[in-house]
Amino acid sequence: MTTATVTATDDPSSGGPSWTPRLWGTLIVLCAAMFLDALDVSMVGVALPSIGSELHLSTSTLQWVVSGYVLGYGGLLLLGGRAADLLGRRRVFLVALGVFAGASLLGGLVDDGGLLIAARFLKGVSAAFTAPAGLSIITTTFAEGPARNRALSIYTTCGASGFSLGLVLSGLLTSVGWRWTFLMPVPVALLALLFAIRLLPRPAEERAKGGYDVLGAITGTLTVLLLVFTVTEAQGAGWLSPRTLGSLAVVVALAAAFLVIESRTAHPLVRLGIFRNGSVARANVIAFTMTGAYGGFQFVVTLYLQHLLGWSALQMALGLLPAGAFIALSAPFMGPIVDRFGTGRLLPIGLFSLAAAFALFLRLDEHSSYLTLVLPSMILLGVGFALAFPSVNIAATDGVADEEQGLASGLVNTAIQVGTAVVLAGATAMITAGSGGGDSARAQLDGYRPALVLVTAIAVLGFLIATAGAVLDRRKKTTPVSVADYDDPSVDPADRRDEVLARS
Repeated sequence: MTTATVTATDDPSSGGPSWTPRLWGTLIVLCAAMFLDALDVSMVGVALPSIGSELHLSTSTLQWVVSGYVLGYGGLLLLGGRAADLLGRRRVFLVALGVFAGASLLGGLVDDGGLLIAARFLKGVSAAFTAPAGLSIITTTFAEGPARNRALSIYTTCGASGFSLGLVLSGLLTSVGWRWTFLMPVPVALLALLFAIRLLPRPAEERAKGGYDVLGAITGTLTVLLLVFTVTEAQGAGWLSPRTLGSLAVVVALAAAFLVIESRTAHPLVRLGIFRNGSVARANVIAFTMTGAYGGFQFVVTLYLQHLLGWSALQMALGLLPAGAFIALSAPFMGPIVDRFGTGRLLPIGLFSLAAAFALFLRLDEHSSYLTLVLPSMILLGVGFALAFPSVNIAATDGVADEEQGLASGLVNTAIQVGTAVVLAGATAMITAGSGGGDSARAQLDGYRPALVLVTAIAVLGFLIATAGAVLDRRKKTTPVSVADYDDPSVDPADRRDEVLARS
């Protein structure tokens, strides 16, 4: 730990009330940035009809207002995480947060669809650097254990709150004017930047040793960018079209090249041995399923409530409020809950709650009641995210050395963004195929239900993986670790640590 703000009498490793006001301020600044990053993933959704009408954008162009952000965010997260390790977390965080504020302002002022999409892409790129830098600042400032669990629970719950409250705030702001969905983050980001300059530690900040993996950065970034682009465009081009299949073939080739490069280079962008840590590997898969399922569900709910039931943006904001409010209010309590029960127990419960929320929505019809359909799903959704989102982020960085916290943070955030893009594309394709292009209530329902089955199945898959992981962890606790595991001089120390962690 290299934080100059921590003293012997104010040691965050205690997890108790000895945290200094400066340390609390640092955490609040990082939480604000995380909230904004997550908020932007979902906040533009309700505003899309108004944006399309005013800027005269077609449906195919309009989807890029959403996809542009996800493309920049998901495509560059690995590079952002490695940049934080190599260049310094504080520096990367401050520069990226400033770019985020500028891109937000640009998005709220432009009158051209192309410039709006470019601003969204730039915001996604900046978030790809603030997210892993912020998470790794926390994991290297707070000692592993109760203190880190407490800090990460607050931090990630703020992210989950932003993710779930995006539609709520979008509904409120769109009722005033769609541009406010872009302008609202500007003063918050600038205020967070001013406090970050003052509060973030000015260490002798330790950086990861080694050079830059240029080929790995190029192939890894292109792989994720092209994957997100392909699944986003597949809806219009067709999943079996030569364009989509050819693009997927290139993705596979790039991914294979990336793995070969990472296995042979002296200083890889992604040290593949990190996945020997079972907690890290499972957390990334669970993050993919959890946020992917929610992204698809959110899209279906938005269409159903606005198009079929005729809800206004404000009505939808208020109707979805219980989920976001529950997540936000649970933040102060999640640290002690994680300490007491552990991520292994909380993840299956959280994923089960999410799957139940999606499954209950399968009862939707032309005259569904808010009290019997929407509210129960929102409550289960709030409980699921409150338990699972902090737990998956803690599990994704558990047992990872300080110099690789940026990498671990980038990996889990990449899983989150790519999962959202992939499942959203799949859900959209099912809606289109199921409805047959019809506008009647029956045709719309025939499209929504298969999409809901898909997101429910993906959430169930996440639940099964989390449950299997919990069972394996309990068995491994009874398996002794030999001292010989540490003694083989032919094994890289980092790989040896991951292998021992995976069995201990």
